[in-house]
Amino acid sequence: MAKPNTQNVPRTGVSFAAELAFEDIHLHYGDVHILKGISLTAAPGEVLCLLGPSGSGKTSLLRVAAGLEPQTRGTVLMNGREIAGPTQFLPPEKRSVGLMFQDFALFPHMTILDNVRFGLTSMNSTMSKQEALAAIRRVGLEHHMHHFPDVLSGGEQQRVALARALAPRPSVMLMDEPFSGLDTRLKDTIRAQTLAILRETRATTIVVTHDAEEAMRLGDRIALLNEGQIVQIGTAQEIYHAPRNLFVARFFAEMNIFDSVVNAAQVSIPLGDFDAGSWRNGSAVKVAVRTTGINVSAAQSGQNGVLGRITGRRFLGDSEQLSLAVNGAEFDVSARVRAGELPHDAKDVVIKVRDSDIMLFETE
Repeated sequence: MAKPNTQNVPRTGVSFAAELAFEDIHLHYGDVHILKGISLTAAPGEVLCLLGPSGSGKTSLLRVAAGLEPQTRGTVLMNGREIAGPTQFLPPEKRSVGLMFQDFALFPHMTILDNVRFGLTSMNSTMSKQEALAAIRRVGLEHHMHHFPDVLSGGEQQRVALARALAPRPSVMLMDEPFSGLDTRLKDTIRAQTLAILRETRATTIVVTHDAEEAMRLGDRIALLNEGQIVQIGTAQEIYHAPRNLFVARFFAEMNIFDSVVNAAQVSIPLGDFDAGSWRNGSAVKVAVRTTGINVSAAQSGQNGVLGRITGRRFLGDSEQLSLAVNGAEFDVSARVRAGELPHDAKDVVIKVRDSDIMLFETE
């Protein structure tokens, strides 16, 4: 796919970024409680990612923000003004929001130019064409402006959808899984291009995703949802290094989980004995060890560490996924190491764990 030329391209029109706030949002579908008291604020110009598994309420919250779904209870505010709540409900077209859906929702019978012009109903024909052309040029698709969507690749259709959403210069951009339909090889490029354009327009942006790495790449902050509630919110670094519970930790990294009991300020697991920090003696805990925090080397005499044996090995390009049999472990321990780090014929290994990749959580 051809990359958009970012040199000498007209800049995307700058939006007046707005603060978007949710206050105690509840949503029911019949007897099913979908959103359970969501309170959250996206600051002006911020890229906020709504992250979570399927059914966690991410898309429902986005639809409430857009005005496509009226909440059962609670208030949505833009710059402190109620746009959905007890006293007022503005329809989507009155909210100054841009919408970008998972399937792009392009009109197949319209040219790219007409697709992008579609939402510019408040402008006259000349002005709407100028704004649409500027948005199309910014995403590098002016050579396709008279074509129909079916001749474009998935990545190009994604860029058309972005141009259409940004053309009216919305104060808030709402994006529902915008990269999920793209070829894996193109995602990094398209994400980077999209983020650059969002930064340029300065629109407040809320992006729904189920991919933790994507959320870390895109978001200034991340709100992790589960079962209709916010589990944790913060920057990628804050959540990754200080997850609130085991659900959060597992969502951001592959983990080995062991049961243990704190004894003499330590926990013992098959991978060794580790400092229990401030946990009280006798506390039953789950010990989580990131797969990337396990160092594995070919066994040699005199080495310190836990002995193990490689039972499985899979090459993944830059890394290798190892399955390791360790004495005392009820399951094979999983480790991810740099490709080429171990001799190809290695069987017996020594295992060491970095302290920074060990976390303790309360046993539920």
